[in-house]
Amino acid sequence: MNERQRLANLLRNCSKNLLLDQGMQAHGTVMKMGLGFDLMLSNDLIDMYGKCGRTGMACAVFDRMPERNVVSWTALMCGYLQNGNAKGSLSLFSKMGLSEIKPNEFTFSINLKASGFEGIAENGMQIHNMCTKSGFEWVTVVSNSILDMYTKCGRVSEAARMFNVMPVKNLITWNAMIAGYTLEGNGERALLLFRQMQGMGEVPDEYTITSTLKACSGLGAIRQGSQIHSSLITRGFLCSVRTMIAGALVDLYVKCSHLTKAQRIFDQIEQKNLVSWNALILGYAQECNLLQAMDLFRQLRVSIHHQVDGFVLSSLMGVFADFALVEQGKQMHAFTIKIPSGLDISVTNSILDMYLKCGLTDEAEKLFNETPVRNVISWTIMITGYGKHGLGRKSIRLFHQMQSEDIEPDGVTYLAMLSACSHSGLVEECQEYFSRLCHDRRIKRNVEHYACMVDLLGRAGRLKEAKNLIDSMPLKPNVGILQTLLSACKVHGDLEIGREVGETLLRLDGDNPVNYVMLSNIYAEAGYWKECERLRKLFKMKGLKKEAGRSWVEIDKEVHFFYNRDETHPLTEKIHQKLKEMEQRIKSEIGYVHGVRFALHDVEEESKEESLRVHSEKLAIGLALVCGEVDKGHKTIRVFKNLRVCGDCHAFIKGLSKVLKVVFLVRDANRFHKFENGLCSCGDYW
Repeated sequence: MNERQRLANLLRNCSKNLLLDQGMQAHGTVMKMGLGFDLMLSNDLIDMYGKCGRTGMACAVFDRMPERNVVSWTALMCGYLQNGNAKGSLSLFSKMGLSEIKPNEFTFSINLKASGFEGIAENGMQIHNMCTKSGFEWVTVVSNSILDMYTKCGRVSEAARMFNVMPVKNLITWNAMIAGYTLEGNGERALLLFRQMQGMGEVPDEYTITSTLKACSGLGAIRQGSQIHSSLITRGFLCSVRTMIAGALVDLYVKCSHLTKAQRIFDQIEQKNLVSWNALILGYAQECNLLQAMDLFRQLRVSIHHQVDGFVLSSLMGVFADFALVEQGKQMHAFTIKIPSGLDISVTNSILDMYLKCGLTDEAEKLFNETPVRNVISWTIMITGYGKHGLGRKSIRLFHQMQSEDIEPDGVTYLAMLSACSHSGLVEECQEYFSRLCHDRRIKRNVEHYACMVDLLGRAGRLKEAKNLIDSMPLKPNVGILQTLLSACKVHGDLEIGREVGETLLRLDGDNPVNYVMLSNIYAEAGYWKECERLRKLFKMKGLKKEAGRSWVEIDKEVHFFYNRDETHPLTEKIHQKLKEMEQRIKSEIGYVHGVRFALHDVEEESKEESLRVHSEKLAIGLALVCGEVDKGHKTIRVFKNLRVCGDCHAFIKGLSKVLKVVFLVRDANRFHKFENGLCSCGDYW
């Protein structure tokens, strides 16, 4: 073996085993021996530097080459792509097109992957066209890359067409297509392909199993997922060493609310990855087992194998935001300041969202103003938060400030603006922003934008205009926009439009309990008890159940949850007694009368009053009063509810705020209600 070949073998070994120092020494030897312009050795140097993450060095070797072949170009493109620089690869591919060197199957494959990485279907389609013209389309490595590119760019239908006509399919082909369907959210199709590939004799590998388990997670398909798990056990699979599959299994069982099984698998994994940690922590948090979630998070923090990443921080902050856990959110914010991933813009945005959803607008505003780098999501979160608090004017000012800083609003930003104006009853402003949206060619309008206008018109009592807007819009109405109109009909007691819209909803979405509840409420409030009873019988016959109302309040850093008619709290008797006292006080001082129509039962008035007293938000407020939150000097009591606050509770809390001279901040499913001195920030429309 001559010295040239020995150096080539040495460089290839350095490339394979990522031995940068040895590779650089070999490079020095190449130069000393006068082989710096040797084509083969230069190609090996480009490959070695690219694999070792030194694309600058690889580019320097490439630039000084007097002669290049297809391997030279392809090796540098590969180096760019492996180091996350897909644009660099595509740019080099364009330059190669100006040379006399023709791409081979590996050149095409790399740049198809680069197009998928960038998510630019147009680039990928141009390369696909070049493959077809040059005869490389059906070379397996190329056709697999074409298929994968389409799935990564969200063009799954094009990928499926490619898949169906491919003359040769291997395991990589099946994996790409299954992953594509899973990524698209079409889990049924992914599971069908999984069965088909096994029927054709293909043996699934780790990537196949992981994608298929993700498909099961998305569908909540515990039976199919458990079957895959059983087959893995039969094949001798060990959770302890197959980390990627184990993580997917943990995620599956978490998503299907089988936390005991998820924990069991998690405990078996020797080298736990962040996917497993994240899935289990969020699983416990979402099941309201916050003690276990935080204990796991503490274990992750002290783990020598992992640095807490931005994803788990943002996800946990999202849980604290959803449950309005102020103290935990503040503690997590303090923790993020101490670690590198806490600087991620996604983490900052999640903290902003948490403060706003907890009703702490001042803290959110302070953090926002101190944040050095803000993206469109940051601005949109603030605009949304102000809107939910009924601070539409602040949202408008922020929108103008955002544009003055050259941040272009997207469709979500416009949605936030329309919603903010609607919540604050700013009719003219809302119409102006909707007009701007209609004239902005960059942004595609969707049904949710129109739903904000329907909400605005409904709030103003212009129900016929709202219905005409739905009938004339260029998009097909969805359930959400019709429910918005139906809710407005309920508020204004419009039985005629309410009946028409309600019956349409029952045809479109007949298994959604919300539609039956809203329409039956309209009938009940109008005194149409037979119609109301017909709907209730249909509701029961279908076996539907409406979501249980749940409220919670945080007292001395402990969160207390209540359901309607909940008697599980140890202070239940005192809570009921306190609520009766408060009712008597606001009746005598300001003339509060139970809004018995909100009980919506054709029963005696006294029974209606009793049913209203045990609504979850009243129980949460009752506990705060029993625990002496007012006596402790807390001038603001925060209560949170998963559903919309009912009319009677709304009137009760308004009265309570007046007689106790306390601010009640209540977040329901729609917005924040700030009750102060007998008034609410929502203007009695929510």
